[in-house]
Order: sequence, then structure tokens, then C-alpha cells
Amino acid sequence: MNNNTITTERHPWPPFIPKGARILIMGTFPPGQHRWSMPFFYPNPINDFWRVMGIIYFNDKDSLYLPHLKTFDLEKIKKLLETRHIAMGDTGLEVVRLKGNASDKYLDIIKPIPLAETLEQMPECIAVATTGEKAARVVAEITNTEVPGTGSFIEAEIAGRNLKIYRMPSTSRAYPMPLTKKAEIYRSMLSGLNLCD
Repeated sequence: MNNNTITTERHPWPPFIPKGARILIMGTFPPGQHRWSMPFFYPNPINDFWRVMGIIYFNDKDSLYLPHLKTFDLEKIKKLLETRHIAMGDTGLEVVRLKGNASDKYLDIIKPIPLAETLEQMPECIAVATTGEKAARVVAEITNTEVPGTGSFIEAEIAGRNLKIYRMPSTSRAYPMPLTKKAEIYRSMLSGLNLCD
């Protein structure tokens, strides 16, 4: 691949930061637009992030999915995030897809999210969570910290305050863990932060 064929992509939307956000959950970068079912985080219908949230908050993996439209219920998702004080973002601000697909393995992050600046917009935030290994590594580089084990966290000072940094399992179906187990790990984190019942 020569330099003439490298195309840099900028993240298509800003972080979603509801009032009183207590946690910032970040993946790596959205898939190509042809994979979107909605213009929001985790837009690919075969990614299970919103199914995990459906299990945790509604006891139903499909409660945030609209099967007849093959998309997620964006209005219901935003209401859930606002009610539960969950902000969404991605660790990549500008990236290059080395193979033209959504695989983190072939994603080169040229510019990461300005994390400290983003957290300044979230004065009540107490935790950052990454969904998958690549996102966890990006946050570790930004914060000069170790990468936590899957399902665990470390504590670090970011933007002048102490935060928990969690590394959660990827919600990609390529990640070999049952959906119910992923939901259990996410529920444990959110429950520990008093963000779910």
C-alpha cells in the first residue's frame, strides 16, 4: 500500500454525553457506513453491545432492537443512556483502515480521542470503560497506565481526578464469549458503579 491509497477517516459523530454522565463507555471506531443501521455508536446489527444493554436493563436482549426495520431503537437507546447517566464515545478520532474492514486488528489510530478534554465535559464522571483490547490499549497509552485484565479495572488520575478504568469484553461476535456471560460482566461493572439495579 503506498501513501496515495491511504485514506484517513475522522469519527462521524461527537461523543454522546448526557447530563450527569457517570461513566464513559468507548469502543474503537465505527464500522464502514455500509454496515450502519443507525448513525450512533455500535450501529452494526450484528454487534451485540445493545443486546448486552437490553439484557441488563430490560431483561431482554432484543428490547433495543427493531427486527422489522433491522435496526436499533435509537430513541429508546438515548433515553436509556440519559436516564442511567452513561456517555458513549470511541477511542479513535482519526483512523486508517489497513484492510478496508471494521476489524480492530487492521485499524491504525492516527489520532485518539482527546480524553482529558472530553472528561472536562463530564464533571460527575467516575469511570471510563473500554469494549475490547484495542480500545483498552489506546486508553492505557493516553493515560500512561497498564491495560487492565478483561472484566477488571485499574485506578488512575485523569484530568485532575481519580477514575476507574475498566476493560470490558468486546461485544463483537468474533470475540469468543457467550452473550449472557458478556452481559454478566457488564452488569457487574455497572452495578458496582450504582448505574443499574
